[in-house]
Amino acid sequence: MSYYATAWEPPVEALKRYGIDVSRELEEIRSELPINVLPDELIGPFARRITASARDLGYEWDKFRKFVYLDKCRPDCDKCIYGCPHGAKWTARMYAEEAVGSGATLLNGAQVMRVLVENGKAVGVEFRMSGGEQKALAPQVVLSAGGIGSPVILRASGIKAAGRDFFFDPLIGIFGTVKGIKGGREFPMAAGCHFEDEGYILSDYNLPAPLYMAFACEMLRFDRAFSHSRTLQIMVKARDPLGGRLTDKGAVRKRLTADDKRRLLHGCERAKSILKHAGAKNIFRTWYIAAHPGGTAKVGDLVDSDLQTEIENLYVCDCSVIPAAWGFPPVFTILCLAKRLAGHLSA
Repeated sequence: MSYYATAWEPPVEALKRYGIDVSRELEEIRSELPINVLPDELIGPFARRITASARDLGYEWDKFRKFVYLDKCRPDCDKCIYGCPHGAKWTARMYAEEAVGSGATLLNGAQVMRVLVENGKAVGVEFRMSGGEQKALAPQVVLSAGGIGSPVILRASGIKAAGRDFFFDPLIGIFGTVKGIKGGREFPMAAGCHFEDEGYILSDYNLPAPLYMAFACEMLRFDRAFSHSRTLQIMVKARDPLGGRLTDKGAVRKRLTADDKRRLLHGCERAKSILKHAGAKNIFRTWYIAAHPGGTAKVGDLVDSDLQTEIENLYVCDCSVIPAAWGFPPVFTILCLAKRLAGHLSA
């Protein structure tokens, strides 16, 4: 999974309509985690060129807030997508390491198959590890396997309605080569613009060289495959309506609607105009890509306002509980929901 540490604040008022108020949790996270915009010295040449071009065309192209420790972040570095080796990018792994340090047990490489249920209550999970099946018992179970993993486990545990009518925030990458610039090693999604009425986001989209090369070859643009250090990249990410289904094994069955494609292609044309204004040539784009699968165990549908399922003591807390398609990075929203759930369980 790609995580660019974008701290897009949760839609507090929208969540209140589902009986969930994360106002307090939002303030706590703001004070606990490093939420910053990147200073100019950490903005790479590609993002600077794209920002200047977009603003010159009249777009409100602003820096995004990031979960990043600025004193540890380094310029001319593209390790964000792989996992920051300098400890600059905050990740949930830090929470896990803190829990282990306080005595929690972490079973790395364990694949949960189903939740164990007795008399309508969750009592643990069955998992596969080292080629064998084992059980872990607990008075409460919280699934956090993601928008695809959690509904698969829920189905195997008897909740057959999981994995229907979801979103996946489709996106397109647009690339264009420029002269007189050399870069490609920088923090991605440093800045962009939210076209709320049109239902999409544009931002710089700095893929590492191997991924860029893979996309270029996929599009049969072999002539561009080795131009990464001179290629500006913009991402168009849209808000798609709920629909589709997951199979019992987690395969995605959902088609983009004509309106989805229209929205993405509209953003694509804007991105092309920004790249052309920045001096880019040989512009091409990727196929449609799914970004954030979620809504597969929605609040108000399969979980209540405390994120508990119809099975007592079985909770879900990840992108799958988000009740509607919002079209922006979900990490901050999930953090608020997790902190709220932790308060509920500890009480």
